[in-house]
Amino acid sequence: MLAPLLFFLGGCKRYLDVAPDNIGTIDYAFRMRKEAEKYLFTCYNNLPQLGTISSDPAFIGGDEFATIYPPGIYFDPALYRIARGEQNKISPFANYWDGGNGGRSYFQALRECNIFLENVDKVPDLTDFEKKRWVAEVKFLKAYYHFYLFQLYGPIPLIKVNLPVSASIEEVRIKRQPVDSVVNYISDLIDESLFYLPDEISNKSSELGRITKPIALAVKARLLVVAASPLYNGNPDYANFKNKDGAPLFNAAVSQEKWVRAAAACKAAIDAAHAAGNKLYTFIPSFGETVTDSTKTVLSITGALTDKWNTETVWGLSNAYVSYIQAACQARVTSGDPSVVENPPSTNESIRSDLAASLNMAEMFYSNNGVPIEEDKQYDYANRFTKLRTAKSQEGFYLKRGYETAQLHFDREPRFYADLGFDGSIWYGLGLYDDSKTWFVEAKHGQRAAQLGAGLYSVTGYWPKKLVNYRNDFGSNSAGYSTRNYPWPAIRLAELYLLYAEALNEANGPGAAYEWIDKVRARAGLKGVQESWSSYAKNASKPSTKEGLREIIQRETLIELVFEGKRFWDLRRWKTAPVYLNTPIKGWDLAQEDAVNYYRVKQLFAPTFTPKDYLWPLSEYALVVNPNLVQNPGW
Repeated sequence: MLAPLLFFLGGCKRYLDVAPDNIGTIDYAFRMRKEAEKYLFTCYNNLPQLGTISSDPAFIGGDEFATIYPPGIYFDPALYRIARGEQNKISPFANYWDGGNGGRSYFQALRECNIFLENVDKVPDLTDFEKKRWVAEVKFLKAYYHFYLFQLYGPIPLIKVNLPVSASIEEVRIKRQPVDSVVNYISDLIDESLFYLPDEISNKSSELGRITKPIALAVKARLLVVAASPLYNGNPDYANFKNKDGAPLFNAAVSQEKWVRAAAACKAAIDAAHAAGNKLYTFIPSFGETVTDSTKTVLSITGALTDKWNTETVWGLSNAYVSYIQAACQARVTSGDPSVVENPPSTNESIRSDLAASLNMAEMFYSNNGVPIEEDKQYDYANRFTKLRTAKSQEGFYLKRGYETAQLHFDREPRFYADLGFDGSIWYGLGLYDDSKTWFVEAKHGQRAAQLGAGLYSVTGYWPKKLVNYRNDFGSNSAGYSTRNYPWPAIRLAELYLLYAEALNEANGPGAAYEWIDKVRARAGLKGVQESWSSYAKNASKPSTKEGLREIIQRETLIELVFEGKRFWDLRRWKTAPVYLNTPIKGWDLAQEDAVNYYRVKQLFAPTFTPKDYLWPLSEYALVVNPNLVQNPGW
């Protein structure tokens, strides 16, 4: 977990300003424990702002979200252009190599980590144990910054130590290292950090956010699964990708051992997380609250993300602008209380509603039988868009009773209703526990959730409700929107379970993998994979083969981690990105007042993904400054 920035990182960016005139800056930074701790916080301060529109390409740069384009005054447009196929090598978006366009130079971040490691021995009033712990934390951070660069650029230079000022021009012009060398170096750095990292944070009032052993092991697990995946493991597309000296940057041979190694790393991470008290989140009502079983399931799904520092959070980051995200994802809802007089939607512009979920995501979720809707023998897939139904009493915990909406919104799994808001859906919020106080989304033209002004609306007719804390105060029509914020889940326990299931299946085939995917499904209110497919799927034997279970695990991962910034990376490492990221982004016909015409599918834009998009471009400036670097393929 990472503590709130106001506590942990505030005031650290400009620590060098504390140095008096005529005193060497680095020497002063390590003169005493207090100053050295500020430098430690500076190393932490480089952590990426995951779940942030302006700086996380994996959050807004894929196919999960859509917004008005060109964006309005409330929306930073830069990284959204990645989703629209506008990445470039002149001035790359999310440039974490040089810095700029939503990115910061992670080579500078690595330099700061090395400065700390080179100078921490100078601090006279630092205990030996504390020094070892600080060194372990910075080694982990150094490993993580290398890993972040690796995900973006593939083979990268390794910044093991800082070069001296006297280094020659040729020494400064470092080369990219092969993928296997990069992965092994990052893994070794994490291993070096483990011994002196705590198993968990005991003093939560002052140390929440410091790196722990479960965090380090979880990142190692993710690293090794990525390295074992098709993009990096014997990828024939990169057979001719070499340094200028002819040295290959990718190993041409597929290694099954990499999956075995990844599985072991996942199991170690899970064991450490369990020992530290992590478990899948289950919603527990507050005193006096009465919650139905279906509501409890839905709130267990969303609470795993939005319930602050909950048991499922292995690593949480508090540097994301979560209040901004929640306002962007919040629909303007209608009360089910007949005593509430609804004011016009324009009375509350603090609810922006401008970050929409794509209709593509709505189609991704399972049926209520726990299988894909296109594979379910009982689901009316052919008429999912055109058939209209009226919600009856048995659907009342998910849909507004008596409301007409599309077939696509009926007979879906609990995660569909937990993660998405749409026309006719219930929006769980304050006062949700009886019918007279339930909130609803009504999104057709002229209704409360419809377009407000030039840009304050969902362009698809879907809202990523998953990212909104159900305890937010959105009941007042005229007052400002009040959010209850939470740390962004860099890693949840459910992700580790799914990574482990994937690695086990790839290493040994179906068998042991079922247990771990089924744990995630059970929390989502679904039966196990084998039972669901054998009972309801057109291809009942699909889970019995490695290839079939691979597809199932990938679909389960995309559903469970939707809107969390993982899909962007997973589609790339699986080499399935062209299948999804060349599919048109769709929504409903928002200008219509009646259901028959509103529920017409409209294409918003056609994204483009080509093989070059698997790896980020190095800027042309970087190649001029360092002629020993080679550009990524296709750029």
